[in-house]
Amino acid sequence: MQLYHHPCSLNSQKVRLALEEKGVDYTSFHVNPILGKNMDSSFFRMNTSAKLPVFKNGSHIIFDTIETILYIERIAVVSVGNDSFSNQQVIEWMQKIQQWNPKYFTLLHIPDKHRLYVSKFIRKVVIARMAESPDLASAYHSKLREAYETEEKLKNADLVKRSTESLVQLLDEVETKLNDTTYIVGDEFTMADATFVPVLARLVLLGLEDEYISCRPNIADYWGLVQQRPTYKKVIGKYFNGWRKKKTLIKTWCSLHIRNLLKRY
Repeated sequence: MQLYHHPCSLNSQKVRLALEEKGVDYTSFHVNPILGKNMDSSFFRMNTSAKLPVFKNGSHIIFDTIETILYIERIAVVSVGNDSFSNQQVIEWMQKIQQWNPKYFTLLHIPDKHRLYVSKFIRKVVIARMAESPDLASAYHSKLREAYETEEKLKNADLVKRSTESLVQLLDEVETKLNDTTYIVGDEFTMADATFVPVLARLVLLGLEDEYISCRPNIADYWGLVQQRPTYKKVIGKYFNGWRKKKTLIKTWCSLHIRNLLKRY
């Protein structure tokens, strides 16, 4: 089994937490979307949406995050004898959490000069890959158009507002739920938590912990609790806790600048 992912990818974190929590063995392949590695033809042929993560088991390839997590639960029965499946309440919470799209919210909180620099670099990568693989030109052209459309959508105040309101509504619902339980669905960590924890990690990464987490006492306590889990430390803490955050981001930023300087798209 192979997982194509990256530590910065929120959906990748969700799937990796599921894999680690369930104890399923897998081979990890880092695909850095900031450097346009998800546009390389070898990956793009497998997944023309270029989105992460991609889970592959033999000839079976899954792109959808929730579908992947539920598939991992089934694998865990055979590989490690873990017969704990997500019940309907857990699945409903997973779907509710997954409905919030972090893309525009995240981009909104990145300084314009950095966001535009990366966006321009990615467009150059797409053009270069299009020239290398003309049989995929149509799919690459679609991604190029999507990049331009994203910049236009970020100018839409209503879209950005709706994204923020959707996040606030989700956090408020979880805050209320945690009045009665330790975790989102009961007193045991479930795949609903594996889906939600990366959302909190993204807010912290963006420097928004005080605005969205600390002001909600139940979520603040929950956040402190889940950070103690070995799976969190392996999947997220390893890259973004303390000085590791600077190391992860600086490494990517330096690679981006060098490739751009050398025009190695």
